[in-house]
Amino acid sequence: MRVLLIKTSSMGDVIHTLPALTDALAAIPDLQVDWVVEEAFADLARRHPAVANVFPCALRRWRKHPLKARRSGEWGEFKSALQSTEYDVVIDAQGLIKSAFITRLGRGPKFGLDKSSARESLSARVLDHPQSVAKGQHAIARVRQLFAQSLGYALPGSRPDYGLPRSHVPAPLDQPGELVFCHGTTWVTKHYPEAFWRQLVELACAEGHRVHLPWGNEAEKARAERLSEGVELATVLPKMGLDALTDKLLSWDAFVAVDTGLAHLAAAAGLPGLALYGPTDPVLTGVLGTRAESLAADFPCAPCVQEKCTYRGELGKGVTPPCFSSLKPRQVWQELRRRTA
Repeated sequence: MRVLLIKTSSMGDVIHTLPALTDALAAIPDLQVDWVVEEAFADLARRHPAVANVFPCALRRWRKHPLKARRSGEWGEFKSALQSTEYDVVIDAQGLIKSAFITRLGRGPKFGLDKSSARESLSARVLDHPQSVAKGQHAIARVRQLFAQSLGYALPGSRPDYGLPRSHVPAPLDQPGELVFCHGTTWVTKHYPEAFWRQLVELACAEGHRVHLPWGNEAEKARAERLSEGVELATVLPKMGLDALTDKLLSWDAFVAVDTGLAHLAAAAGLPGLALYGPTDPVLTGVLGTRAESLAADFPCAPCVQEKCTYRGELGKGVTPPCFSSLKPRQVWQELRRRTA
């Protein structure tokens, strides 16, 4: 069976799609999926064994400079490649107008979220077979359900399997291991306090573990340098792309992260670990893995889903944002130890 999949971005959304591919490949052994994905995530999409071809797209860049995209031939080449095959099924797994724009180009019966299920209801207008998938579920569960309904197999009840081959078996943390602490994120309110990160680094390294600190911009690099200063077993990673970092994650032993795409990548790579959620809600988009889970703040206003903290109470005084006062470093470390035993 040949399937065209449209799920372009973001990193978390792309990663959330991998378990559905694993389900589909188990149910349909001759499955071959061609995936339309943003160019930044093309290497990640290629790693799944169900994926035969990847069509990298640059919708963000093309929308900013549409004339340049046409004149350069990029758009024409992309469109020709997309339409070179007649597919058994075309799946829009995103449910946005931008994904519908690409879905309509695919040759084959088109499946996706119906107008009540999609984030942008107009996206359903290009579909031949709109599917009802209840909102309020985790994103991974919704995509798995969409694939099962579109491809005609029973939805498995197993935990998500991201299908990324892993040869290294993560070591239990009662012996020295290789850990990664993903400290970078977007909203100010999603940042775990730097002083807490430092304590967490010291707790891990005191037990003989090596802690790796990735970074994606100069501010994150500076924070990683402060977190590792004077700690022999803490290492600031060199600048590396998503593909190289994925290789590293597949060879390490555990992770701690905030609400960021790297948390989902670590879980997909089979790492045991925790993602720390303060103002955001892990119920719909939290980390899920065979041994990776979300740890949510226990605080009166959490999750507030706000980029700016408006709490003015006395709880958590001296901690910014205060909701993370309920996730102290020692508690986080003990929880990680428990989950990796």
